[in-house]
Amino acid sequence: MSKDILDALGTMNETLFGVWFLIGAALVFWMQAGFAMVEAGFTRAKNTGNILMKNLMDFCIGTVVFIVIGFSLLLGEDVAGFIGKPGFDIFTAYENFDWSNFVFNLVFCATTATIVSGAMAERTKFLSYCVYSAVISALIYPIEAHWIWGGGWLAQLGFHDFAGSCAIHMVGGISAMIGAKILGPRIGKFVKDKDGKVTKVNAFPGHNIALGALGVFILWLGWYGFNGAACTTEEQLASVFVTTTIAPAIATVVCMIFTWIKYGKPDISMCMNASLAGLVAITAPCDVTDAFGAIVIGAVAGLLVCFGVWFLDHKLRVDDPVGAVAVHCLNGIWGTIAVGLFATNTAPGYSIADASGNEIVGLFYGGGFKLLGLQLLGFATVAAWTAVTITVAFLIIKAIFGLRVTKEEEIIGLDQTEHGLPSAYAGFAIMDISNTMTMDVNENTSLGTEDYEKAGEFERAAAVKVSNPLPATGISKVVIIAKLTRYDQLKKAMNDLGVTGMTVTQVMGCGIQKGAGEMYRGVEMDMTLLPKVKVEVVVSKIPVESVIEAAKKALYTGHIGDGKIFVYPVEKVVKIRTGEEDFAALQDVE
Repeated sequence: MSKDILDALGTMNETLFGVWFLIGAALVFWMQAGFAMVEAGFTRAKNTGNILMKNLMDFCIGTVVFIVIGFSLLLGEDVAGFIGKPGFDIFTAYENFDWSNFVFNLVFCATTATIVSGAMAERTKFLSYCVYSAVISALIYPIEAHWIWGGGWLAQLGFHDFAGSCAIHMVGGISAMIGAKILGPRIGKFVKDKDGKVTKVNAFPGHNIALGALGVFILWLGWYGFNGAACTTEEQLASVFVTTTIAPAIATVVCMIFTWIKYGKPDISMCMNASLAGLVAITAPCDVTDAFGAIVIGAVAGLLVCFGVWFLDHKLRVDDPVGAVAVHCLNGIWGTIAVGLFATNTAPGYSIADASGNEIVGLFYGGGFKLLGLQLLGFATVAAWTAVTITVAFLIIKAIFGLRVTKEEEIIGLDQTEHGLPSAYAGFAIMDISNTMTMDVNENTSLGTEDYEKAGEFERAAAVKVSNPLPATGISKVVIIAKLTRYDQLKKAMNDLGVTGMTVTQVMGCGIQKGAGEMYRGVEMDMTLLPKVKVEVVVSKIPVESVIEAAKKALYTGHIGDGKIFVYPVEKVVKIRTGEEDFAALQDVE
């Protein structure tokens, strides 16, 4: 093959991967939608608009400050291995500007900022969040990213983070943890005794798990661009796609099995977090590990995310509504360290070398501790930089603007109080059934038997209470409040009795009975508002006692909370179609 043809093919290949580089950047930008969906779905409906606005502004504010200072600090001329030289080439030398690298690094910068949104959700002032977003995008992220990708001192030593387990996810995760700790938990998250000791952790289920699932799939798709955009050969790109697929899949399966064994049922939201955890963990080593390494990395990530959620709730007492710290911080650290364990030169395009240019591989592939030591050094220094700078930033923001909304604003919801948005779901009736106002519950509500015929009068009266039963004279209205699951039995009992007209309403109710002993993200849920059905019947010919007895028999399960029956006198009934009144008006509905 002639030299001209080879040169043409080389140019074509370079152009092809240059286009793929920008397509990858677009996929990473699309991940902002994924983050928005996950965070909105995992939080309460009253804060959905606020979540969406923060994710939008992370990118827009990030773009502004990245133009002004962030890009040059990241990829400007290296100054002592610490920062890039500040400059304004985008304005002064646009014809020769590195447009592709600007866009590519901008979308990565926005990803770092948006990780924090979920951990600080539902109680952060919007203004304060915007200031934070500007600070991390202008200074904190660009400087540490320069150490790794801009020719800084870590890059010179041979530290490896191909797509950002350390530079992006760990930094965002640490910032999220510190921000959530300074901010404090949501109202009702932790129950304390009179001495201030936490006695219980409450679960706040996300209002739209379907939305969260959509976000996970969007993020997974975007991650192929996140990890693969910087690849320069077809073989390397294909290998990265393989490892980027294996790790999250294994993490999700491991998490499903673990939660199934530990909690009795596979936890949906935790499995979604596990998919993202596997993606975070494989981000640094995606180009230097093989299938076996990806399997182990994913399996550890699937367990680590479960541990992280539990550790934050029960030990650190940090309220992270979406699991951002467990996903990004812990698995960002794990992915960074995993390079030192699983890097193998059998991966296409392998290029890890020390400062002297000598190839180094991971501990489990015969490379000893050298690469592992470099990865630990990088993790420690970037973590220290992030922890110090973000703490200072949050404390200054708190002192100047305040970080947290008022108690009243938090209870009402940030959509309305921060943005003047009555609801992000106009036209839909959304009821918040999370236990923000937890009631004391009776753990011993069993009455001994579930058979109505075997139950005594005391058990029957305790299970289905009757309020002021009236004698069977005149016209009476009977209102029955019962469990939604017993509606079919109640309807049949009324029909068998001869009652053919009923008004039925689905309502929410609460009482001293325990709501649900299910687990959500490792925390038992006490749902104080339970789905109920309200059935109203008006009778005259049929004795009220017969209606009460039939209802009690249909509703009885042997537990306190089976239902209540209220009986009211009716002074007047008018049938509109015929004008018939009182007894005559009821004859075609009994």
